[in-house]
Amino acid sequence: MDAQSATAIFAAKGIDITPNKDQGVIKVVKRPGLNGNQPMIGDRVTVHYTGKLLTGKKFDCSRDRKEPFCFNLGKGQVLKAWDISVLSMQEGEVCTLLCKPEYAYGSSGSPNKIPRNSLIVFEMELLKFEGEKLTDDGGIIRRIKVKGEGYTNPNDGATVKVHLEGSCAGRLFDCRDVTFVVGEAEDKGIPLGVDRAMDKMQRGECCVLYLQPKYGFGTEGKSEYKVGPDKDLVYEVSLKEFQSAKESWEMDLIEKLDLAVGVKHKGNQYFKAGRIFQAVIQYQRIVSWLEMECGTGMDQQKKIQDIIVTAHLNLALCFLRMKEFSQVVENCNKVIEIEEHNEKALYRRGEARLHRNEFSLALVDFQLVLQFNPSNRAARAQISICQRKMKEHHEQDKKTYANMFQKFAERDAKTGKPKRRRNESTRSIKNGEVGIKRRRSSQDCPSFQ
Repeated sequence: MDAQSATAIFAAKGIDITPNKDQGVIKVVKRPGLNGNQPMIGDRVTVHYTGKLLTGKKFDCSRDRKEPFCFNLGKGQVLKAWDISVLSMQEGEVCTLLCKPEYAYGSSGSPNKIPRNSLIVFEMELLKFEGEKLTDDGGIIRRIKVKGEGYTNPNDGATVKVHLEGSCAGRLFDCRDVTFVVGEAEDKGIPLGVDRAMDKMQRGECCVLYLQPKYGFGTEGKSEYKVGPDKDLVYEVSLKEFQSAKESWEMDLIEKLDLAVGVKHKGNQYFKAGRIFQAVIQYQRIVSWLEMECGTGMDQQKKIQDIIVTAHLNLALCFLRMKEFSQVVENCNKVIEIEEHNEKALYRRGEARLHRNEFSLALVDFQLVLQFNPSNRAARAQISICQRKMKEHHEQDKKTYANMFQKFAERDAKTGKPKRRRNESTRSIKNGEVGIKRRRSSQDCPSFQ
């Protein structure tokens, strides 16, 4: 079949699904979808596919590998024809696609597989799809309804203008246009999850965000919206405009130092109000600005170090509240690299190590605190706790090993007795056989007088 005939046949049976209707991708539905749900841009989709030339020669097939293929839709990770076609499919749908070269492998083709300027036929099955996870714990899921423009995103400190529609259990509780600073959205009654999604959005984008309580209104809820505690939220967000904050490389040192004072104050306010995530955002901004700065004199260098040390100590305290103990240790280590005898850093690192059951390491940290400040009663109390925990752990190990050895002994005793019985019976049988042989021998041979 030549290209013209193939295009005519597909056009008669299917539909042109390209945005500009140039017959670049023509789809023929072989089996309709199950429930009418369609994926959105950015969704993680799972498909089975078979690729063929117009000659019928198969060049690729996921079913032959017995493994479906996954990709993020509309992100340019696959052929242009795939992004267009899967976006038009429903879950469970099976279709056949005729794809022009500019939507497939182009003028170069694929060496040893696909000739140049080839029309390609794909059979595609959409197995499943799910929203894009914006956090490792899956607490913020994004589904893009309208793709944004350009390649830039709002950064921390950017001023954004958005339209919000928030709902809980199908009830709309918030609908407004609002302007806020990224990293400070809760000042406008906007949940953390919306704030944290902003640096993934583009101008003109409209997306739906699914927020778990941790990224919504948490265990407290929001009385003004009549949203109770521990509720999942859904927000539709349209990013209309934004003005990015200056990046670190766009500011001189004086500007960074001046801004750091206000950002630290903002972080402290969030921490005192129990908004730990928001406090972390502010302190991390300070670190990103100043961690690579050296200063031009001793006084300026001392000022930079003091601000960096404070930011890391505050981050360690935040992560203690969040029970992110590895982050506590990491931030305390940064402080100790600058100030070897920093009492707060040693104490907070000791607390984190104690929570991680690293009793001997925690003990060393608290002992160092007392070495530099013998009057620190809290460190002395923590040393007692470490010693008690180490003793309890040692006693528990003794019991564990004692029980283990007891079980081994009981097992050996059980398995050893049958062996002895078998050995004794074997010996008796052997002895009996020998006795019979001996008796037979004495009967066969004449006895001597």
